[in-house]
Amino acid sequence: MINILFAAQPDRWQKYESHLRVALKAANIDANLAQDIPADEVDYIVYAPNSELQDFTPYTRAKAVLNLWAGVETIVGNETLRIPLARMVDPGLTSAMVEWISAHVLRYHLGLDIDILNRSTDWTPRTPPLAQERQVVILGLGALGQSAAAALINLGFNVTGWSRSAKEMAGVTCLHGEAGLADALSRAEICVTLLPDTAATENTLNAQTLAQMPRGAFIINPGRGPLIDDSALIEALDNGQIAHATLDVFRIEPLPVEHPFWAHPHVTVTPHIAAETRSVTASQVIVENIRRGEAGEPFLNLVDRTLGY
Repeated sequence: MINILFAAQPDRWQKYESHLRVALKAANIDANLAQDIPADEVDYIVYAPNSELQDFTPYTRAKAVLNLWAGVETIVGNETLRIPLARMVDPGLTSAMVEWISAHVLRYHLGLDIDILNRSTDWTPRTPPLAQERQVVILGLGALGQSAAAALINLGFNVTGWSRSAKEMAGVTCLHGEAGLADALSRAEICVTLLPDTAATENTLNAQTLAQMPRGAFIINPGRGPLIDDSALIEALDNGQIAHATLDVFRIEPLPVEHPFWAHPHVTVTPHIAAETRSVTASQVIVENIRRGEAGEPFLNLVDRTLGY
């Protein structure tokens, strides 16, 4: 029998327990799934970084830590963690993220705010451009970035993707590196940020890089709060370099009530709702990795500690 420790906050146990048991049964895995198992008897740790478990040293038998979150920035540097760490790539979360991004790209592309927010009797017909005439740039070509790019391509948009290392994706102009970032941003009428939160990605959008974008560009950030320099963004919004920003993630959450984003006329704040891990689909991903570990197959979505994601 395999011992699986569920190390997360109690509310997560209530959401995940039944779904994990169903997935384990479907995979024909005989397992003891519990919140309290002696450390030296644990085979796998299903984990959330806000768990009380922070010292992995006693878990001498464990084969992997299977993260419930897509983000690993608060655990990847844990020096006691010396076994494989897999981040969560949840099909349910991916679908939700793609829907949210597509909605806001279309909102900006079609200028929907003009009609939605207009309460006057002004009758001024306008013809938005076609999607094929619009340049959308996605910063980050991981699983979420590639899925979003595919959806936008299907809608007809011209999509450029940028990543720190070289990537290839059919139908997407793929750029990488510092020079590639400047090239990508120069095209970005609509920019979507989906990079991980690392020391290398902090303030990717700053005063210098925001100035490289076409004047009147739009920003959509469902990735990580630290990807954007808040002060630089506010300045760019105030001087018209950036027309509007829709922000779903922030350096401090909940976003403090005194933060200028709340009152800024050219900022849309959403309360970290772009995507949430779905317990049903996430449980299936977790169990598949356990099956792989028992079969001696490579784990899915392993974290590269040197890169931080």
